[in-house]
Amino acid sequence: MRCRSAFNAIYLLLAWLPLFVGCSTLVGHPPQAVRAPNIVVILADDLGSGDLADTTERSLIPTPNLARIAAEGLRFTDAHSPSAVCTPTRYGLLTGRYAWRTHMRQGVLGGRSPALIETTRPTLPSILAAAGYRTSGAGKWHLGLQSSGPTDYSKPLDPGPTSAGFERWWGIPASLDMAPYLYFEDARAVAQPTEKIQGSAQARKGGRGFWRGGAIAPGFRHEQVLPDTAARAVAEIERHHELQPAEPLFLYVALSAPHTPWMPAKRFQTVEGAGVYGQFVAHVDAVVGEILDALDRTGMTDDTLLLFTSDNGAHWTASDRQQFEHRANGNWRGQKADIHEGGHRVPLLVRWPDRIGSPRRGESNDTLIGLTDLLPTLVAAAGIEVPAGAAPDGISFLPTIVAGADGLRESIVHHSLDGMFAFRQGPWKWIEGLGSGGFTAPKRIQPSDGPSGQLYHLEDDPGELNNLATTHAEVAERLQRQLDQVRLREAP
Repeated sequence: MRCRSAFNAIYLLLAWLPLFVGCSTLVGHPPQAVRAPNIVVILADDLGSGDLADTTERSLIPTPNLARIAAEGLRFTDAHSPSAVCTPTRYGLLTGRYAWRTHMRQGVLGGRSPALIETTRPTLPSILAAAGYRTSGAGKWHLGLQSSGPTDYSKPLDPGPTSAGFERWWGIPASLDMAPYLYFEDARAVAQPTEKIQGSAQARKGGRGFWRGGAIAPGFRHEQVLPDTAARAVAEIERHHELQPAEPLFLYVALSAPHTPWMPAKRFQTVEGAGVYGQFVAHVDAVVGEILDALDRTGMTDDTLLLFTSDNGAHWTASDRQQFEHRANGNWRGQKADIHEGGHRVPLLVRWPDRIGSPRRGESNDTLIGLTDLLPTLVAAAGIEVPAGAAPDGISFLPTIVAGADGLRESIVHHSLDGMFAFRQGPWKWIEGLGSGGFTAPKRIQPSDGPSGQLYHLEDDPGELNNLATTHAEVAERLQRQLDQVRLREAP
């Protein structure tokens, strides 16, 4: 780890040297630093690695805007969310720390849960804000509000996004199928959830799209949340360009889709190939297009580092795979919530025109990456150091972005909905248990005479079909020891 840190520090210095001009040619003129890049992170909700067109032969959904990002930047094919469900992934992305190190060992938060991010913990927005960034967020929060529950929306929603480093925030408290249904801005509810709404059936079963019944604010419409989030993200870009163009912007756009309820706008309802889900993915792609257009319009594209990813794999069930040829999670086993690859292997696209030159644009990269790596990577891209104690489970992959460096992360921990762990190193993946640990049946299998876990060689067996735990017991034992070491390691 020390060698890797030293390498990253040296590389960061070398990578930023071209951003200083005049030092070797203009005598008497001090070097002038080009300001740090704008940073935009777009996090989809439940989008699978196989949903992007042109990334797998089994994708039947048009995603031209995501294809544009991939063509103008880099596509990472071995990227993973720190959990196979959303709340712990959002915690990991913003803090660089695995959520299972908190009191949250499994599951997700609800719409009235207290804040998960500790108020003293450095976060991606708080670190960037301290370095002069304007920090703004829009969309789905799902990291809890206030210090104890149940959340009282008539009072200030603190702790929350503003205590976690966001100067400006607008969005919804949790998933769009979790009551209460309302918007909140900064630390206040826009309108109180004084009305009630009945639950709705899944679109798979002929309903409008699944959500739970409960409290709702007057005028709140589920189908309007994705368009409203797009409008807010665009407005934040335009506002920044108009009022604060000399300062860098950090914008976090946490989309509520294509998580349920699946409610695509009318213009996408002619998309074929993956039912209502595919139509909603096409809507997500169009929202990405609106953000790209806003960056183009304001002249911010070239000096903006933009990342697109997802909080976990797609909720694409066995019945969906039987009905449609589309493979939302590619050819990987499992789905959202599962410990298998379909649960946590996610799309990751990176575009930075100022730093990713034309010879490398459009490349695919199979470097192992976790979304806990975003904090150290983006902080390094901003030209600042990660504070001591921050991002204990993250490793910067900035050298990979700007120069194609490989092998910075040697291993990674995976985590499922019900708390099942896995440890990946090279092609080997050890799962500490039997079953999926998530939505796919069986969730858990009690070991009998056979192995207690699952061992797969992903290069030879990407579908995780051949459990090698018995024939390669020494590998399973080694990976188990390493997993134990990571869990026991102090990560403040």
